[in-house]
Amino acid sequence: MKTLPRFTFGMGDRFGAEGLAQLQAIQTAYASGIKVYPVWNKSHREHGIVGTLPPSLRAEADAAVAALSWEHPYFVDADHINLETVEGFAATADFFTLDVADAVGEPAAPAKVEAFLKANERYIGTLPIEGAASLITLSREELEGSATKFLAAIEKAGAIYRRIVELKGDAPFATEVSIDETDQAQTPGELFCILAMIAAEGIPAQTVAPKFTGRFNKGVDYVGDLTRFEQEFDEDLHIIAYAVAEFGLPENLKLSVHSGSDKFSLYPIINKLIAKHGAGLHVKTAGTTWLEEVIGLAEAGGEGLQLAIEIYAAAHAKLDALVAPYRTVVDIDPAKLPAVETVQGWNADDYVTALRHEPGHPNYNQNLRQLIHVAFKIAAQHEAFLPALQTHREVIGRNVTHNLLERHIRPIFGR
Repeated sequence: MKTLPRFTFGMGDRFGAEGLAQLQAIQTAYASGIKVYPVWNKSHREHGIVGTLPPSLRAEADAAVAALSWEHPYFVDADHINLETVEGFAATADFFTLDVADAVGEPAAPAKVEAFLKANERYIGTLPIEGAASLITLSREELEGSATKFLAAIEKAGAIYRRIVELKGDAPFATEVSIDETDQAQTPGELFCILAMIAAEGIPAQTVAPKFTGRFNKGVDYVGDLTRFEQEFDEDLHIIAYAVAEFGLPENLKLSVHSGSDKFSLYPIINKLIAKHGAGLHVKTAGTTWLEEVIGLAEAGGEGLQLAIEIYAAAHAKLDALVAPYRTVVDIDPAKLPAVETVQGWNADDYVTALRHEPGHPNYNQNLRQLIHVAFKIAAQHEAFLPALQTHREVIGRNVTHNLLERHIRPIFGR
């Protein structure tokens, strides 16, 4: 097992051009006393869309680390892998996100369900968790329902983990189990059962990514009941600490927040609770860096602005196709998207203030922002995009660094 530090920050980079700017944010935070460590993440699907291969992410991370003389731990995450895709990441990743959400609800063998129920029926009732603000209980119905809903999925996670061990040999790595892309949030009791299953599978998980209540839409703020989220997050931290002691899971097991970028209203809550519990945290971001690239292009003006306008126009024309794979994590009202003709008349400030995530700004348009978020496929097919990233390197890098440092790292992890 490759041990994760207490605080880790996942950074996606669609086109592999922002590693240096991303690490600059981490390094600046570290120098100011915020001990957070970088995890570069990219999925099989994302590699396929932009035409890259997994070793490219390792090369990007290593190059940034060398350029900035970063002397602390860093990680490369094979994001959302499964048995079919894991092999391509084995040589260069040292952090594996086991994504088994698609298997949630698949039936497990009746004998295995019965064995799980027998092994855990002693937990039915109120869990003896010291310091919990409210009583956390596990009902028989939750225990049985969890076995029916999650056991097959966690068995699949175990199979993926064992395959990684085969592929990696003696090379150490960190493991996350992801169950966030499901229809419903897990209750504290269900999370407890999932952790029991993870332990039974022998997975040394150091982070677990549950689904929380509310909407975690791509690139925009959280939509939901903040009071309910706070209670849920607090209970989940209690559950993790209790499960670690009960099941012998890694002592540094921590919550992972996926689609964690731009959830500004949640950051004060998360910050307060990890301090209260002395807990670790992993936050995974992705498309926010790509959005800062588009902002940087627009801010540069001239050809950069024109390219940003062309990306919007093409995305607007392909709205339905672009949104289809993300329907559960975007909410776009087509009527509130600016007309292409309007955007074609925008200056740099018009475009930047519409796209940049400043919720109080009168020009900010979260519908446009979500559309651009899912439109990186458009940029991948535009021959001028990658050269433009290099032409406008300074302004783009400045935006990427500032966004990660000031809007994300400091509010989440700072004191």
